Amino acid sequence: MRPDKRIDRTNWSDKVIVIQETPVIAKTEKTTVLLLASAQALFQTAAVMVMTISALVGFALAPNKALATLPIALMTLSTAAMMIPAALLMRRYGRKAGFITGAVFGSIAGLLAASAVVAGSFWVFVAANMLVGAYQAFAQYYRFAAADAASADFKSRAVSWVIAGGVVAAVAGPNIARFTEGIGPAPFAASFLAMTALGLAAIAIISRLSLAREAAADSAGVAERPLREIARQPVFLTAVAISAVGFAVMIMVMTATPLAMRHHGHDTGSAATVIQWHVLGMFVPSFFTGNLIRRFGVLRIASAGALIIIAHIGIALSGAAFLHFLSGLILLGIGWNFLFIAGTTLLTDAYRPSERFKAQATHDFVMFGAVATASFSSGALLDAFGWTAVNLAALPFLVLILVAIAGYGIASRRAPLAHRSNAR
Repeated sequence: MRPDKRIDRTNWSDKVIVIQETPVIAKTEKTTVLLLASAQALFQTAAVMVMTISALVGFALAPNKALATLPIALMTLSTAAMMIPAALLMRRYGRKAGFITGAVFGSIAGLLAASAVVAGSFWVFVAANMLVGAYQAFAQYYRFAAADAASADFKSRAVSWVIAGGVVAAVAGPNIARFTEGIGPAPFAASFLAMTALGLAAIAIISRLSLAREAAADSAGVAERPLREIARQPVFLTAVAISAVGFAVMIMVMTATPLAMRHHGHDTGSAATVIQWHVLGMFVPSFFTGNLIRRFGVLRIASAGALIIIAHIGIALSGAAFLHFLSGLILLGIGWNFLFIAGTTLLTDAYRPSERFKAQATHDFVMFGAVATASFSSGALLDAFGWTAVNLAALPFLVLILVAIAGYGIASRRAPLAHRSNAR
């Protein structure tokens, strides 16, 4: 932040000059964040499209229908596996090179997935989804790049702005799937070709990035602590728990939703509409979540996110009509948004600038490990026990995260040097 010094001339006759200090966001910060938000919008459009149709394509191609969600599960496992290699690559060559590498993976994934659906090959389709996971691993660092490029008062809003890029994806992703389903020699082949185009567009945007603050942080010469010391901090553990639970619960339910809706007599168009509104719920709150965190504190917003997802579970258990799916999935998206932005914002207090790559990589590795586990269990739970079981499985984890947030909040109030969420 740069102080904007303005002179109040109302008392000029008394020769009193009042200097007002008003925070102003630097233009370079805004430009960087907007470019990252644009790249996020393109990536997220591809990801939402894949999430909308991958289970359906998997169901059509899988030799065993219980494997229908395996492509998505391995996509998230691939993301977890790539988080640390992606961080190492970016530490050596810079975030910009890493982001371009990720977008290249996404472009290749689109071509491979289109070939798989035309050839009717389930395992090639699985491999394509794993490349999407690699793209996702690099794209997860967009929000961290925004946080690292922002000054302290702008940090939570910078993260929110980047994640808000997903609003475009909420509209574009399901609609691309809907309108391209019947184009080409096989259902959804054209949808995956569109993903290739999205990856190429992302490369064009990323090439304009300038991350000057990142270079300054690397040259600051601040000593790095061992990872085990960083990871033992209560602030780090709480941030990881918030992000991992929120993301894992969201992906488990979202992955099962298209199949659950089909089982309850809803068509593909209805499922696409529900996913579209769910994704709007995930990203529209980003326009104000950062401000809510600054006003009420990161722990309160994280707690609100967990409670909102519990409300979704209540709706899901009450029926399987279209409106039950629609309203419940909107709440699921809002709850995820609060938890994800809160966890990311809290994490930035756990590391020094020189430690950011290993701290961020460890956070997202654990988070996507939890997401992969949830994805694997989603299809099996749905196939064996139904939609109710998928939602009930999430409840104990949400209760545990509320207990963890409360415990950290109490501990931080007792320790004068601990992080205080309302200090934002």
